[in-house]
Amino acid sequence: MKLLANENFPLASVKYLVTKSFDVLAIGIDNLSTSDKEVMEIAIKENRIILTFDRDYGELIFKHNYRPEMGVVYFRLETYNSDEPGKIVEKLLTDKTLDLQRKLTVVTEDSIRQKSY
Repeated sequence: MKLLANENFPLASVKYLVTKSFDVLAIGIDNLSTSDKEVMEIAIKENRIILTFDRDYGELIFKHNYRPEMGVVYFRLETYNSDEPGKIVEKLLTDKTLDLQRKLTVVTEDSIRQKSY
């Protein structure tokens, strides 16, 4: 599974996912100052799931018709340990009942919601 961690996705979570053998491209490390649209284009071109804390991705999907095939996971967590989002991603990717493709998946402290596009 190929992942694309946005600049605001915690570095400790990126490192956690790498230790679990996930293919992670981290914008904050590999492509500093990349715009949201450019992140979308990278994800589409490389078939990566976007991991972000930025709510603008919903607008890019539903208003501007960006359609990353592999999906977007948007975190709306108020408080968390820096490796916690990585552990959540691991659970999402191993949960056989969830399909992230062509979906905006919203993760909060008490729920996981999905909207297809």
